[in-house]
Amino acid sequence: MVKIKDVARLAGVSSATVSRVLNGVSTVDADMAEQVRAAAKSLDYRANGVARSLRLQRTDVWALIISDIGNPFFTAVARGVEDVAQREGFSVVLCNTDENSDKEARYIDVAEREQVAGVIMSPNMFGSDISRLTSAGIPVVAIDRPLREPVDSVLVSSGDGARDAVLHLFEQGWTRPACVTGPAQADTAEQRLAGYREAFARTGRRPARSLVRHGDYRAEAAQSAVASLLDSPHPPDSFFVANSSMALGALAEFTRRRLVPGKDVGLVAFDDAPWAKFVSPPLSVVVQPTYDIGVRAGELLLERVRRLTDAKPRIVMLSTELVVRESSLRRGRRRS
Repeated sequence: MVKIKDVARLAGVSSATVSRVLNGVSTVDADMAEQVRAAAKSLDYRANGVARSLRLQRTDVWALIISDIGNPFFTAVARGVEDVAQREGFSVVLCNTDENSDKEARYIDVAEREQVAGVIMSPNMFGSDISRLTSAGIPVVAIDRPLREPVDSVLVSSGDGARDAVLHLFEQGWTRPACVTGPAQADTAEQRLAGYREAFARTGRRPARSLVRHGDYRAEAAQSAVASLLDSPHPPDSFFVANSSMALGALAEFTRRRLVPGKDVGLVAFDDAPWAKFVSPPLSVVVQPTYDIGVRAGELLLERVRRLTDAKPRIVMLSTELVVRESSLRRGRRRS
């Protein structure tokens, strides 16, 4: 078996230098570090992971704790995290909580006991407890929703995206847009509702409380919400829906009633699911930079894991983009 001293001999450096390079220490000269990596590759050197973790008291694993593996948003985020991790020699373990505080607590317990190198997590809507991780010195990066504890975070300006979506519906001539958002406890759901209300304020209108429904970010709840809105005494003529899973529920109800988006009813959804441009008519969406969320979170975590920064917790706020397709364009109107 190839040992670290064999790599050192081929690279012409000390074993300590090889160890620093392979452990990601940034103080080694760049040319020398490349020489070490080339020697390790030439010899097909594989570090003894068990011994290394005992020595460093950390594994080469990141835990990615997300709230809903069925949501395409998290699929793209996970890809961004994994690309950064793989490039830097880390592996990623995916943990799905289903918005369940007990499941999340168990995953946090496992992450602490196994001494993962770091954690990226989407907190549950009720408030996550990461005290075990912070006490163990395990760095944490929050995505999608903020944590109560001061940690690095990658968030999206959800309220701005919702506001732009609803303003677009007004501009297209729809007059009574409804909002089908997520649970009242969820920070993102409340931000999107606030953006919906801001659009009304900007146009001098007052949103009726009867035009708002909360759901659980899943299709079944959204379909029920849309049905109740359409059956109300003063039904909406258009909808802003707070994620792509709920958009599927809205589309299912429209199909059941033989309503055509863009003709009989307007529709804009948050998140650009892979299927959104292929439904008929194509779905107008608020696009979140999902892959970039994962990449930025991975980069922030990497800096903490490798102790490249001791800065105070940082908040990276990313912007959304409104992509207009046929579902929101009223009665044959087209983009100007």
